[in-house]
Amino acid sequence: MGLPPTRTAEALRAAVDESAAGRPPHDRYEAAVAAARASFARLLSTPVERVAIGSTVATSVGKIAARLPAGAEVLVADGDFSSLVNPFAGRGDLAVRSVPLPELAAQVRPGTALVAVSAVQSADGRVADLPAIRAAAAAHGARTLVDATQAAGWLPLRADDFDYLVCGSFKWLLGAHGVSFLTVRPGCEDGLSPAFAGWYAGDDPWSECYGPVTRLATTARRFDASPAYLGFVAAASSLALIEEVGVAAIHRHDVALAEAFRAGVSALGFPPVGEGGSAIVSVPGLPAAGLAEAGVTLSSRAGNLRFAFHLYNTSADMERALSVLRA
Repeated sequence: MGLPPTRTAEALRAAVDESAAGRPPHDRYEAAVAAARASFARLLSTPVERVAIGSTVATSVGKIAARLPAGAEVLVADGDFSSLVNPFAGRGDLAVRSVPLPELAAQVRPGTALVAVSAVQSADGRVADLPAIRAAAAAHGARTLVDATQAAGWLPLRADDFDYLVCGSFKWLLGAHGVSFLTVRPGCEDGLSPAFAGWYAGDDPWSECYGPVTRLATTARRFDASPAYLGFVAAASSLALIEEVGVAAIHRHDVALAEAFRAGVSALGFPPVGEGGSAIVSVPGLPAAGLAEAGVTLSSRAGNLRFAFHLYNTSADMERALSVLRA
Protein backbone atom coordinates (compact mmCIF):
# COMPACT_ATOMS: atom_id res chain seq x y z
CA MET A 1 0.00 0.00 0.00
CA GLY A 2 1.20 3.52 -0.77
CA LEU A 3 1.63 5.98 2.08
CA PRO A 4 -1.21 8.55 2.24
CA PRO A 5 0.06 12.12 1.96
CA THR A 6 -0.61 14.48 4.86
CA ARG A 7 -3.28 16.29 2.86
CA THR A 8 -5.05 12.98 2.20
CA ALA A 9 -5.04 11.96 5.85
CA GLU A 10 -6.42 15.38 6.82
CA ALA A 11 -9.17 15.21 4.19
CA LEU A 12 -10.20 11.75 5.39
CA ARG A 13 -10.25 12.81 9.05
CA ALA A 14 -12.45 15.80 8.24
CA ALA A 15 -14.88 13.68 6.20
CA VAL A 16 -15.12 11.02 8.91
CA ASP A 17 -15.65 13.62 11.64
CA GLU A 18 -18.45 15.30 9.69
CA SER A 19 -20.10 11.97 8.97
CA ALA A 20 -19.88 10.92 12.63
CA ALA A 21 -21.48 14.23 13.61
CA GLY A 22 -24.45 13.50 11.36
CA ARG A 23 -23.40 15.89 8.63
CA PRO A 24 -21.97 13.72 5.82
CA PRO A 25 -20.60 16.19 3.24
CA HIS A 26 -22.41 14.66 0.28
CA ASP A 27 -21.69 17.51 -2.12
CA ARG A 28 -17.98 17.22 -1.38
CA TYR A 29 -18.20 13.46 -1.82
CA GLU A 30 -19.55 13.91 -5.32
CA ALA A 31 -16.97 16.61 -6.03
CA ALA A 32 -14.23 14.20 -4.93
CA VAL A 33 -15.51 11.52 -7.32
CA ALA A 34 -15.49 14.02 -10.19
CA ALA A 35 -12.05 15.37 -9.24
CA ALA A 36 -10.52 11.90 -8.93
CA ARG A 37 -11.96 10.81 -12.28
CA ALA A 38 -10.64 13.94 -14.00
CA SER A 39 -7.24 13.68 -12.36
CA PHE A 40 -6.83 10.05 -13.36
CA ALA A 41 -7.80 10.95 -16.92
CA ARG A 42 -5.10 13.62 -17.07
CA LEU A 43 -2.46 11.32 -15.57
CA LEU A 44 -3.26 8.65 -18.16
CA SER A 45 -3.61 11.15 -21.04
CA THR A 46 -7.18 10.27 -21.94
CA PRO A 47 -10.42 12.31 -22.04
CA VAL A 48 -12.38 12.13 -18.81
CA GLU A 49 -15.36 10.80 -20.77
CA ARG A 50 -13.46 7.53 -21.24
CA VAL A 51 -12.94 6.88 -17.51
CA ALA A 52 -15.29 4.75 -15.42
CA ILE A 53 -15.00 4.30 -11.67
CA GLY A 54 -15.23 1.13 -9.65
CA SER A 55 -14.31 -0.51 -6.38
CA THR A 56 -11.82 -3.22 -7.35
CA VAL A 57 -9.83 -4.26 -10.38
CA ALA A 58 -11.43 -7.72 -10.39
CA THR A 59 -14.97 -6.36 -10.71
CA SER A 60 -13.99 -4.17 -13.66
CA VAL A 61 -12.19 -7.08 -15.32
CA GLY A 62 -15.28 -9.19 -14.67
CA LYS A 63 -17.36 -6.91 -16.86
CA ILE A 64 -15.01 -7.75 -19.74
CA ALA A 65 -14.82 -11.43 -18.91
CA ALA A 66 -18.61 -11.72 -18.81
CA ARG A 67 -18.93 -10.38 -22.35
CA LEU A 68 -16.54 -12.76 -24.09
CA PRO A 69 -18.14 -15.61 -26.07
CA ALA A 70 -17.64 -19.15 -24.84
CA GLY A 71 -14.39 -20.62 -26.07
CA ALA A 72 -12.70 -17.24 -26.64
CA GLU A 73 -8.95 -17.30 -26.07
CA VAL A 74 -7.53 -14.96 -23.42
CA LEU A 75 -3.74 -14.70 -23.39
CA VAL A 76 -2.13 -13.90 -20.02
CA ALA A 77 1.35 -13.90 -18.50
CA ASP A 78 2.50 -16.68 -16.20
CA GLY A 79 2.09 -15.68 -12.56
CA ASP A 80 0.23 -12.43 -13.24
CA PHE A 81 -1.90 -11.02 -10.44
CA SER A 82 -5.05 -13.00 -9.67
CA SER A 83 -7.43 -10.02 -9.92
CA LEU A 84 -6.55 -9.78 -13.60
CA VAL A 85 -6.52 -13.48 -14.41
CA ASN A 86 -9.19 -15.07 -12.24
CA PRO A 87 -12.30 -13.38 -13.73
CA PHE A 88 -11.45 -15.12 -17.01
CA ALA A 89 -10.44 -18.44 -15.43
CA GLY A 90 -13.55 -18.38 -13.26
CA ARG A 91 -15.84 -18.40 -16.29
CA GLY A 92 -14.92 -22.02 -16.91
CA ASP A 93 -15.74 -21.83 -20.62
CA LEU A 94 -12.95 -19.53 -21.84
CA ALA A 95 -9.60 -20.70 -23.21
CA VAL A 96 -7.17 -18.97 -20.86
CA ARG A 97 -3.63 -19.49 -22.16
CA SER A 98 -0.71 -18.55 -19.94
CA VAL A 99 2.80 -17.96 -21.30
CA PRO A 100 6.04 -16.44 -19.94
CA LEU A 101 5.90 -12.65 -19.86
CA PRO A 102 8.80 -12.12 -22.32
CA GLU A 103 6.97 -14.31 -24.87
CA LEU A 104 3.58 -12.64 -24.59
CA ALA A 105 3.77 -10.58 -27.78
CA ALA A 106 5.13 -13.48 -29.82
CA GLN A 107 2.37 -15.79 -28.55
CA VAL A 108 -0.53 -13.68 -29.85
CA ARG A 109 -2.19 -15.56 -32.69
CA PRO A 110 -5.18 -15.17 -35.02
CA GLY A 111 -7.52 -16.94 -32.58
CA THR A 112 -6.61 -14.72 -29.62
CA ALA A 113 -9.57 -12.58 -28.54
CA LEU A 114 -7.93 -10.65 -25.72
CA VAL A 115 -4.44 -10.08 -24.30
CA ALA A 116 -4.59 -9.24 -20.59
CA VAL A 117 -1.39 -8.22 -18.82
CA SER A 118 -0.14 -6.10 -15.94
CA ALA A 119 2.02 -3.21 -17.08
CA VAL A 120 4.33 -4.05 -14.17
CA GLN A 121 4.33 -7.44 -12.50
CA SER A 122 3.27 -7.39 -8.85
CA ALA A 123 5.46 -10.37 -7.92
CA ASP A 124 8.80 -9.06 -9.12
CA GLY A 125 8.48 -5.63 -10.76
CA ARG A 126 9.21 -6.71 -14.33
CA VAL A 127 7.91 -4.19 -16.87
CA ALA A 128 5.94 -5.62 -19.79
CA ASP A 129 6.92 -4.75 -23.36
CA LEU A 130 3.63 -2.96 -23.94
CA PRO A 131 4.45 -1.52 -27.40
CA ALA A 132 5.26 -5.01 -28.71
CA ILE A 133 2.16 -6.51 -27.09
CA ARG A 134 -0.03 -3.76 -28.53
CA ALA A 135 1.42 -4.21 -32.02
CA ALA A 136 1.00 -7.98 -31.94
CA ALA A 137 -2.59 -7.70 -30.75
CA ALA A 138 -3.42 -5.21 -33.48
CA ALA A 139 -1.83 -7.45 -36.12
CA HIS A 140 -4.04 -10.38 -35.09
CA GLY A 141 -7.27 -8.52 -34.34
CA ALA A 142 -7.08 -9.08 -30.57
CA ARG A 143 -8.09 -6.53 -27.96
CA THR A 144 -5.82 -5.48 -25.11
CA LEU A 145 -6.45 -5.12 -21.38
CA VAL A 146 -3.72 -3.61 -19.20
CA ASP A 147 -3.69 -3.60 -15.40
CA ALA A 148 -1.84 -0.45 -14.35
CA THR A 149 -2.15 -0.98 -10.59
CA GLN A 150 1.61 -1.46 -10.14
CA ALA A 151 2.51 1.19 -12.72
CA ALA A 152 0.23 4.25 -12.75
CA GLY A 153 1.76 6.95 -10.59
CA TRP A 154 5.39 6.23 -11.42
CA LEU A 155 5.48 4.79 -14.96
CA PRO A 156 4.35 7.08 -17.80
CA LEU A 157 1.39 5.44 -19.58
CA ARG A 158 -1.24 6.41 -22.13
CA ALA A 159 -4.57 4.71 -21.54
CA ASP A 160 -5.63 5.18 -25.15
CA ASP A 161 -2.82 2.91 -26.29
CA PHE A 162 -4.97 0.02 -25.08
CA ASP A 163 -8.59 -1.02 -25.50
CA TYR A 164 -9.09 -1.28 -21.74
CA LEU A 165 -7.02 -0.22 -18.76
CA VAL A 166 -7.81 -0.97 -15.12
CA CYS A 167 -6.13 0.40 -12.02
CA GLY A 168 -6.51 0.23 -8.26
CA SER A 169 -5.73 3.44 -6.39
CA PHE A 170 -4.27 2.25 -3.09
CA LYS A 171 -0.72 1.51 -4.26
CA TRP A 172 1.34 3.91 -6.35
CA LEU A 173 -1.56 6.39 -6.56
CA LEU A 174 -1.41 6.74 -2.74
CA GLY A 175 -5.16 6.36 -2.34
CA ALA A 176 -7.32 3.92 -0.42
CA HIS A 177 -8.90 0.53 -0.89
CA GLY A 178 -12.32 0.57 -2.53
CA VAL A 179 -11.40 2.82 -5.47
CA SER A 180 -10.48 1.68 -8.95
CA PHE A 181 -10.60 3.09 -12.46
CA LEU A 182 -11.42 1.63 -15.87
CA THR A 183 -10.73 3.29 -19.20
CA VAL A 184 -12.50 2.25 -22.39
CA ARG A 185 -11.26 3.19 -25.84
CA PRO A 186 -13.95 4.37 -28.28
CA GLY A 187 -15.39 1.49 -30.25
CA CYS A 188 -14.65 -1.05 -27.53
CA GLU A 189 -17.73 -0.43 -25.40
CA ASP A 190 -19.31 -3.59 -26.79
CA GLY A 191 -16.68 -5.60 -24.95
CA LEU A 192 -18.17 -4.89 -21.52
CA SER A 193 -21.28 -6.57 -20.16
CA PRO A 194 -24.20 -4.21 -19.42
CA ALA A 195 -25.50 -6.66 -16.81
CA PHE A 196 -23.54 -4.93 -14.04
CA ALA A 197 -24.89 -1.43 -14.59
CA GLY A 198 -26.20 -0.08 -11.30
CA TRP A 199 -27.99 3.13 -10.42
CA TYR A 200 -24.80 5.20 -10.62
CA ALA A 201 -24.38 4.25 -14.28
CA GLY A 202 -27.53 6.15 -15.19
CA ASP A 203 -27.47 9.34 -17.21
CA ASP A 204 -28.93 11.17 -14.19
CA PRO A 205 -28.39 8.79 -11.26
CA TRP A 206 -30.30 10.69 -8.59
CA SER A 207 -33.45 11.10 -10.68
CA GLU A 208 -33.61 7.50 -11.85
CA CYS A 209 -32.51 5.15 -9.08
CA TYR A 210 -35.59 2.92 -8.77
CA GLY A 211 -36.50 0.14 -11.13
CA PRO A 212 -34.66 -0.48 -14.39
CA VAL A 213 -32.34 2.32 -15.50
CA THR A 214 -33.79 3.41 -18.82
CA ARG A 215 -31.06 5.89 -19.80
CA LEU A 216 -27.47 4.85 -19.20
CA ALA A 217 -24.79 7.52 -19.43
CA THR A 218 -23.47 8.09 -22.93
CA THR A 219 -19.84 8.18 -21.68
CA ALA A 220 -17.80 5.54 -19.87
CA ARG A 221 -19.84 6.47 -16.82
CA ARG A 222 -22.28 3.79 -18.01
CA PHE A 223 -19.76 1.31 -16.57
CA ASP A 224 -19.51 3.07 -13.18
CA ALA A 225 -19.99 1.26 -9.91
CA SER A 226 -21.47 3.10 -6.95
CA PRO A 227 -18.56 5.01 -5.38
CA ALA A 228 -17.04 4.32 -1.98
CA TYR A 229 -17.12 7.99 -1.05
CA LEU A 230 -14.42 8.07 1.63
CA GLY A 231 -12.09 6.24 -0.71
CA PHE A 232 -12.68 8.90 -3.35
CA VAL A 233 -11.99 11.66 -0.83
CA ALA A 234 -8.57 10.06 -0.44
CA ALA A 235 -8.08 9.43 -4.14
CA ALA A 236 -8.88 13.00 -5.18
CA SER A 237 -6.37 14.43 -2.73
CA SER A 238 -3.58 11.98 -3.52
CA LEU A 239 -4.02 12.17 -7.29
CA ALA A 240 -3.77 15.95 -7.09
CA LEU A 241 -0.38 15.61 -5.39
CA ILE A 242 0.88 13.17 -8.04
CA GLU A 243 -0.20 15.62 -10.73
CA GLU A 244 1.65 18.46 -8.98
CA VAL A 245 4.89 16.49 -8.72
CA GLY A 246 4.50 14.93 -12.18
CA VAL A 247 4.78 11.29 -13.22
CA ALA A 248 7.97 11.95 -15.20
CA ALA A 249 9.72 13.37 -12.14
CA ILE A 250 8.41 10.55 -9.94
CA HIS A 251 9.62 8.01 -12.50
CA ARG A 252 13.15 9.44 -12.46
CA HIS A 253 13.22 9.53 -8.66
CA ASP A 254 11.77 6.05 -8.08
CA VAL A 255 13.86 4.26 -10.68
CA ALA A 256 17.07 5.98 -9.58
CA LEU A 257 16.57 4.72 -6.02
CA ALA A 258 15.65 1.26 -7.26
CA GLU A 259 18.68 1.03 -9.57
CA ALA A 260 21.04 2.09 -6.76
CA PHE A 261 19.50 -0.57 -4.53
CA ARG A 262 19.78 -3.21 -7.28
CA ALA A 263 23.47 -2.45 -7.59
CA GLY A 264 23.90 -2.66 -3.82
CA VAL A 265 22.24 -6.05 -3.35
CA SER A 266 23.95 -7.41 -6.47
CA ALA A 267 27.29 -6.48 -4.94
CA LEU A 268 26.30 -8.57 -1.91
CA GLY A 269 25.79 -11.59 -4.15
CA PHE A 270 21.99 -11.42 -4.47
CA PRO A 271 21.09 -10.40 -8.04
CA PRO A 272 17.47 -9.18 -8.31
CA VAL A 273 14.88 -10.55 -10.70
CA GLY A 274 14.62 -8.88 -14.10
CA GLU A 275 16.76 -6.40 -15.94
CA GLY A 276 15.97 -3.23 -14.02
CA GLY A 277 14.18 -0.09 -15.11
CA SER A 278 11.46 -0.67 -12.52
CA ALA A 279 10.59 0.99 -9.21
CA ILE A 280 10.21 -2.50 -7.74
CA VAL A 281 13.25 -4.58 -6.82
CA SER A 282 12.53 -8.27 -6.13
CA VAL A 283 15.40 -10.29 -4.66
CA PRO A 284 15.44 -14.10 -4.34
CA GLY A 285 17.32 -15.70 -1.47
CA LEU A 286 17.90 -12.46 0.41
CA PRO A 287 17.74 -12.82 4.22
CA ALA A 288 15.26 -10.47 5.88
CA ALA A 289 16.90 -10.54 9.32
CA GLY A 290 17.13 -7.11 10.91
CA LEU A 291 15.23 -5.19 8.25
CA ALA A 292 11.96 -4.81 10.16
CA GLU A 293 13.84 -3.88 13.35
CA ALA A 294 15.62 -1.14 11.39
CA GLY A 295 12.29 0.32 10.23
CA VAL A 296 12.46 -1.07 6.70
CA THR A 297 8.99 -2.03 5.45
CA LEU A 298 8.94 -4.47 2.56
CA SER A 299 6.93 -7.39 1.21
CA SER A 300 7.53 -11.08 0.65
CA ARG A 301 6.05 -12.04 -2.72
CA ALA A 302 6.40 -15.22 -4.78
CA GLY A 303 9.28 -16.38 -2.58
CA ASN A 304 11.27 -13.15 -2.98
CA LEU A 305 11.80 -10.04 -0.89
CA ARG A 306 10.25 -7.11 -2.75
CA PHE A 307 11.31 -3.51 -2.20
CA ALA A 308 9.17 -0.73 -3.73
CA PHE A 309 10.61 2.78 -4.01
CA HIS A 310 8.27 5.74 -4.41
CA LEU A 311 8.22 9.51 -4.11
CA TYR A 312 8.14 9.43 -0.29
CA ASN A 313 11.41 7.46 -0.16
CA THR A 314 14.85 9.04 0.01
CA SER A 315 18.38 7.89 -0.67
CA ALA A 316 18.79 7.63 3.11
CA ASP A 317 15.99 5.02 3.17
CA MET A 318 17.72 3.03 0.48
CA GLU A 319 21.10 3.25 2.20
CA ARG A 320 19.60 2.19 5.54
CA ALA A 321 18.24 -0.98 3.96
CA LEU A 322 21.59 -1.73 2.33
CA SER A 323 23.50 -1.06 5.56
CA VAL A 324 21.37 -3.62 7.41
CA LEU A 325 21.93 -6.18 4.68
CA ARG A 326 25.69 -5.55 4.65
CA ALA A 327 25.82 -6.07 8.40
